[in-house]
Amino acid sequence: MERSVFPALFSTIIRGLLGITTLGSLAFVGSAPGAPPNDPAPHSEGGWRLLDPVTYENISVFPVITSSSQDTSSFLTLDEGLSSGEVIVSEQGASGLARTRHTQRRPQPDYASGPAVNQLVLVNRSRRPLLLLAGELVTGGKQDRIIAKDRIVAPGAEPLPLDVFCVEHGRWSSGSQFAASRTIVHPSVREQAALKQDQNDVWNAVRAGSTASVPGSPRPTAAPRVSSSEIADTIAAVAPTQSYSKIYEGNRVGASVEEFAAQLQRRFAKSTSGLKGERVVGVVVAYGGEVAWSDIFASGDLFDHYWPKLLRSYAVEAVARPTLRETASADDARGFLRRLNGRETQETEAGVYRWRETSEGRLALIELEALQPKPMTLHRLLLQRTS
Repeated sequence: MERSVFPALFSTIIRGLLGITTLGSLAFVGSAPGAPPNDPAPHSEGGWRLLDPVTYENISVFPVITSSSQDTSSFLTLDEGLSSGEVIVSEQGASGLARTRHTQRRPQPDYASGPAVNQLVLVNRSRRPLLLLAGELVTGGKQDRIIAKDRIVAPGAEPLPLDVFCVEHGRWSSGSQFAASRTIVHPSVREQAALKQDQNDVWNAVRAGSTASVPGSPRPTAAPRVSSSEIADTIAAVAPTQSYSKIYEGNRVGASVEEFAAQLQRRFAKSTSGLKGERVVGVVVAYGGEVAWSDIFASGDLFDHYWPKLLRSYAVEAVARPTLRETASADDARGFLRRLNGRETQETEAGVYRWRETSEGRLALIELEALQPKPMTLHRLLLQRTS
């Protein structure tokens, strides 16, 4: 009897110990060291991390850095293409839009119907795919226009219809060619073009300076550096055609913008100097205590190319907004690195690019993915709608 009891008792003890060990292992997996349960930090898709914000008056710019970067040297930008003559942008019906010997023939729309406010014709005569960003301004033609959507134009492509918005309400001259693209319009105007896609909203945003409503604050709201009345005075004095470039780059408003941008750039350069093994690939931008915008690129080289134009565009928005001297939290800024969960729409040109917009509440995420030479997200814009 005693011999049969001990093996059974021993077996029971072993089974109990194994059960405890299993439970302990499960508990260990569920709460790994250094990772608090239910970590609220949003997932960063590109291995991105934020540096401390660069602040000046009512703006905070969080540099986005990463140790991994794509090779974007095969892409041509609009200002490079216009400067070299490899890219031609013209009014509809203009001459000189012949195909090159590298172009394949295929049915094309009729461009001879004459100029149209919201459509130009673009030819990419280079051997590189052309990157276009919503809000890039092209000067000349019958009116200055801005690109309506992010997209990529294949090398050697046929003349193609290019959706645009006018940012010069009162001019319709005899010009047909567009010579330069040195400006990206500020976020309030970019938002109207990229999301609302309405010409009147674009014109209204140009005239207003900023379309953002001021969030509730216990402190009094300080007046913006450049008031709506000053913008109106500038239009009356030097920009009767309501030309974006004359309003925001002229002596009156432009002087405030340039001084603001220079101060911000000095701080940004100091904050991002000395990085080892990492590059700045984007920024998250807050006005007052409200995070409003982010631009992130596939490489540090691409960010460096667009940064001077983007910096100035953020400065235009800042001088037109109330001077709320508050700093947004890093947690709120990190939220602009996450992927949204919401309604999604896509546009695709096979073998060239995919454009995707995702909406979640007041947030909108726009991503431009190149499909050749290898898939990569060239540009990622996340914004908080102002209305």
